[in-house]
Amino acid sequence: MIIKNNMIVEDEWQVLRSNEQNTADAITVPEGKVIVPLKVWHAQRERLLPRQQQGEIGVLFSSEERPEDLKNDVQGFPVIAVDFPVFSDGRGYSIAYNLRARLGYSGELRAIGDVLRDQLFYMRRVGFDAFATRPDRDIHEAVKGFEVFSEVYQSSVNQKLPLFKRAHRKGKMSVEALNDRNH
Repeated sequence: MIIKNNMIVEDEWQVLRSNEQNTADAITVPEGKVIVPLKVWHAQRERLLPRQQQGEIGVLFSSEERPEDLKNDVQGFPVIAVDFPVFSDGRGYSIAYNLRARLGYSGELRAIGDVLRDQLFYMRRVGFDAFATRPDRDIHEAVKGFEVFSEVYQSSVNQKLPLFKRAHRKGKMSVEALNDRNH
């Protein structure tokens, strides 16, 4: 199960992890919908391209990889996942923001790994819309992480205008009236 668009849904993707025993070009990518590490995508691009075009291949960024490494292919993926190896590693936030804001990625952006309830609200702010929480945590409790704050002040990926531009105020107070009020 994953959280997608603030709802708990069945996860139809499997995540392929690389290991030291296999090189990126030697890893076998199983059938079905698979999220492959970025290194595997680069090493097997020609083989995987037809499956990507059919919507069966996603890509996984590790925290030390850069979104620019995928800039020519980014729009072709139905899902891009970003790994959080530990909850205190914030590099995934920058990867997500850059995928959305600089590269214009509009597909599913998924946070995986050490993803906790306390992070979900902030992850959504930088562009994540799907979350694979830690398996040892209650996913139903994690969804409540979106309700922590009712309003945001700053602009970000999921809210383009800051609060002062969204707020509707009744009447305007003149500078003179404001000065009189403060004295």
